[in-house]
Amino acid sequence: MIKIKKLSPSAILPCYAHPHDAGMDLFTCERLTLLPGERKLVLTGIAMAIPSGYVGLIWDKSGMAAKGLKTMGGVIDSGYRGEIKIVVHNLSDQSFTFEAGTKVAQMLIQPVEQKKLLEVEELEDTSRGEGGFGSTGLK
Repeated sequence: MIKIKKLSPSAILPCYAHPHDAGMDLFTCERLTLLPGERKLVLTGIAMAIPSGYVGLIWDKSGMAAKGLKTMGGVIDSGYRGEIKIVVHNLSDQSFTFEAGTKVAQMLIQPVEQKKLLEVEELEDTSRGEGGFGSTGLK
């Protein structure tokens, strides 16, 4: 169970649209317009108590992504108790207006394991090595 607090009277509580959905929908609590190329912080008007050992991951909604709207900065740690805010970047060539109550993103709640960190002089070799950014080819 996740406790959720409304911080604004216009806030809509997150919800799962379908019984087997992985992500709960997050809604805007205010009207705002994003111009082409613009990036803004979108307020949800809610705070959550994500349990220890879990993380909230904010992801795009497919319908928003199809319109050129990309969410950014999507990690909500279990110790955070402030308002859930979502950075949205308009990558399209058209303005987009969010009315209050618009689904803007989705949040997945996932278990997370924090590992101990150890500085070393060398790392073990692997078959991949240092290859990245296209090193495996396109076909």
